[in-house]
Amino acid sequence: MLDVTDLALAYGDMQALDGVTLSVPEHQITAIVGANGAGKTSLIRAIAGIHRPKRGAIRFRGQDITGWPSHRTVNLGIGQVAEGRQLFPSLTVRENLSLGAAIPRGRKLASATLERVFTLFPRLKERERQSAGTLSGGEQQMVAIGRCLMGQPELILFDEPSLGLAPTVVQDVFRIIRELAADGMTIVLVEQNVRASLAIAATAYVLETGRVVLSGTGAELLEDERVRQAYLGG
Repeated sequence: MLDVTDLALAYGDMQALDGVTLSVPEHQITAIVGANGAGKTSLIRAIAGIHRPKRGAIRFRGQDITGWPSHRTVNLGIGQVAEGRQLFPSLTVRENLSLGAAIPRGRKLASATLERVFTLFPRLKERERQSAGTLSGGEQQMVAIGRCLMGQPELILFDEPSLGLAPTVVQDVFRIIRELAADGMTIVLVEQNVRASLAIAATAYVLETGRVVLSGTGAELLEDERVRQAYLGG
């Protein structure tokens, strides 16, 4: 579904990505793992159209979308659940969700999609008139995922979805990601939680200082000695 080829991105003199190449199969979870500062979020933002790469290509279903602005990529079917959730705290849960359907591809099925989101997250239905800023971290993450789904994405980019959440809530978030993939969604999962990410990923890549240093199935990388030593405590 998605192919990234020789992607390079810099912030001034700082090289964030340097020749990243990867492929994302359809209807599966692809994990991108690595330490803080490895370039994971930069990669997500380049794919989403938030940052423009200085070299390389991004293709979605064979179409070159390199350098497209984010409003075009999201309407093409690439959704993002951003790091830190980035909700509108003074708006209600329902209002935050409705904003996700503001793009053209989300408007037609907005009502049906809202019901799907409330089915997936019954707690949000209970709190639909509550301000998003008063929710727990886990509930806010549900709103962020639901808002993304309102735009009818074919591919969802998850950027550090477990960040700042309690361990039990993290388990719920990864369960939801597995369920979305089982329902046919294609997912790119960027995470510092290496063990949990690789455990649910069909395909995985390890980023270090803006470069892909390892790739394989999630199961293969879980057993790789270099991964175990660097990220899993041996």
